[in-house]
Amino acid sequence: MAEQYGVEPPRAVVLFGPPGTGKTTFARAVASRLRWPFVEVFPYQLATDPNGVAAALRQLFSRVDHLDRIVLFFDEAEEIASQRRDPASLTHRITNELLKLIPIFRRRDRRLLVCATNAVRSMDPAFLRPGRFDYLIPVGPPDADARRAIWARYIGTGGLARVNLDALVEASARFTPADIEYAARTAAQTAFERHLRTADGRGVPGEEPVRDTGDYLDAIAGTRSSLTDEDIRAFNHDLRAAARM
Repeated sequence: MAEQYGVEPPRAVVLFGPPGTGKTTFARAVASRLRWPFVEVFPYQLATDPNGVAAALRQLFSRVDHLDRIVLFFDEAEEIASQRRDPASLTHRITNELLKLIPIFRRRDRRLLVCATNAVRSMDPAFLRPGRFDYLIPVGPPDADARRAIWARYIGTGGLARVNLDALVEASARFTPADIEYAARTAAQTAFERHLRTADGRGVPGEEPVRDTGDYLDAIAGTRSSLTDEDIRAFNHDLRAAARM
């Protein structure tokens, strides 16, 4: 049906947003939904190649070329696609190499290149233009509905009856998914230690662990949000200037 409407699936996308907002998780979820192999690459891994980063990029794309289906994911992509200013610089050569490799990667169906960055404003404009990357997708802090879903996941079905999710969602307004995960682990640890103190470590088979709203609110209060005002201002600026969906 998509073909009948002339809809072309994206071959390359950029995910941008503050750290901890779930860009890698999003990319993994796409690969899982597609049931395609997921290959994750970090710039520091390329830097260990004795022939240099540009050569490592060529070798990487050559190694995955035989795969019929793949989601190729670059984290911290600004390190290999930063703005070119000095033609003699190493950065200029690395970005040029990647710009040459992307069109080759895009020629075949059932391939998706995903680049994640915390600083889309620092990436080379030629790298971001249509024809190389189809979409520039913002991945920002979770809204209330997303926070509710994340909390529910970590609390579990059995514990939801004892917890006021609305209170947790409101108290964690500035939290990233990673912040929520940390606070949920802290609350679980607190409840576990209370159980050890009051029950001498004994439990009844089949008994549900007891965690209440207070455990989670205390954990939230003791968790510092990863996002600063500067992070949010920068993301909102990038959202207006760069997003293309």
